[in-house]
Amino acid sequence: MPMSAVLNWFARPTRLLEDEALHPSDIEPNFAVEAELAPVVSRPSPLWTLDRLAVTDALWGEGYQFPGGELEAVRLAKPMGLTAAASLLLLGAGSGGPACSVATQLGAWVSGFEADPNLAAVAIDRIARRNLSKRAQIETWNPTQPTFRQHFYHHGLALEALHGGQPERTLAAIASALKPGGQLMMVELVADSPLDQSNPVVATWARLERRDPGALPKQDTITRILGRLGFDVRVVEDVSQRHIQHALSGWRAEVREMEDNHPSRRRIMRYVQEAELWLVRLRLFQPGWLRLVRWHAIGGG
Repeated sequence: MPMSAVLNWFARPTRLLEDEALHPSDIEPNFAVEAELAPVVSRPSPLWTLDRLAVTDALWGEGYQFPGGELEAVRLAKPMGLTAAASLLLLGAGSGGPACSVATQLGAWVSGFEADPNLAAVAIDRIARRNLSKRAQIETWNPTQPTFRQHFYHHGLALEALHGGQPERTLAAIASALKPGGQLMMVELVADSPLDQSNPVVATWARLERRDPGALPKQDTITRILGRLGFDVRVVEDVSQRHIQHALSGWRAEVREMEDNHPSRRRIMRYVQEAELWLVRLRLFQPGWLRLVRWHAIGGG
């Protein structure tokens, strides 16, 4: 798809949500873009490069890799009643935005864990530059073997942290890390029916996001696991529409910014790569094949 056509999907977002037909060629990666970038992007490249982080910082806010940025992070954390006397286990710390926001706006002591080493390194640097290293710390963790300090944290916040591991193992590790009565707020991408991997939209999404379509958890499975681990699940909320609206708002604003400031072709190409990913992601949200769900649960005494 030409660069202008990709960005036009987000300049006119109603088309994205209302158009029922999408030809497979519309969602294939832009090989012309990739070829032009080949001299400066090694193969295989990390999922999160500094160039890509510059794009997501512009779209969602500095240090954020998801729509809504700080607004959404604080919205998620606030119901737990975090204060300067509380410690927070943060899984899915990204490049540092959530940890910085929770520490500065809610005062909590944040222990952030991020599976991607590139994101973790950027998060550590960002926190240091903001003089928050005493209040917020970032470490890497292995989703296949999650281990955290036992019964140490007052509360937990998990931001799409089940990717790359077994949901029950990760949630059990979180449960063991929280103090009695600790609250857990989490958001996770779910698929209640198996995704058809022969579908070109699904296949392209899986390739661009480097995800296994067959490994996405079901909403009910997560809820049952939380119950077995002794959590009292108070809220299970589908937040897909808010996620979509944040995504479209971010892209609309950034397309307007590019129209006003005429960025270089190289910068535009970086945006096109990210736009192609979001185009297919939102196409999977439209029929409900993918959903983003929020859980708020309270641990046992």
